[in-house]
Amino acid sequence: MFKQAAYIKSLENIIDRPDDKPQVLFLGRSNVGKSSFINSLTNRKNLARTSNTPGKTLLMNFYLIEDKFYIVDAPGYGYARRSKSMQQKFIHMIDDFLHQSEQLKLVCLLIDFKVGPTVDDIDMYLYLHNLGMDVLIIATKLDKIPSTRRGKQNKIILEKLNHPEHFIKVSNTKRINIELVEKYILNKVGK
Repeated sequence: MFKQAAYIKSLENIIDRPDDKPQVLFLGRSNVGKSSFINSLTNRKNLARTSNTPGKTLLMNFYLIEDKFYIVDAPGYGYARRSKSMQQKFIHMIDDFLHQSEQLKLVCLLIDFKVGPTVDDIDMYLYLHNLGMDVLIIATKLDKIPSTRRGKQNKIILEKLNHPEHFIKVSNTKRINIELVEKYILNKVGK
């Protein structure tokens, strides 16, 4: 797990980014566990704010990792209780980031292993794929499925996503495969 991590700033526009260090963008629907996963990855309890209420991330949150690169936590998509205008605002914010960030090295798309990829997840994955983005699918909440059913669920997810090249299943609570994700990210940011 990463040893140094610090919250730097929240922003709406990529023009306001802190500096030109490499960036790793975390995307996922509301309630997929992005903030909890960032906390597990950085071995911090409260680096990224978590909540029992989905949809709390409203801006692009920049976390400096090892003084070398940023993890950028984007607002969750697919949260029905947000107004249409707020949903559109988030879509534009993420889209601008994807098109304008020259420092973006990797997109980590988080999906819920228990639920499987939703229509929104599949649409996002296809969109990222069509943009030519380097995408790592991270399936959270692995521990929520009994080990006897994991193989079947894994197969279902891979088929729905048309067998993505890079796919890692994780559990924050049991710390399963957290180090695999760390190694993958470090390889992509060149450190």
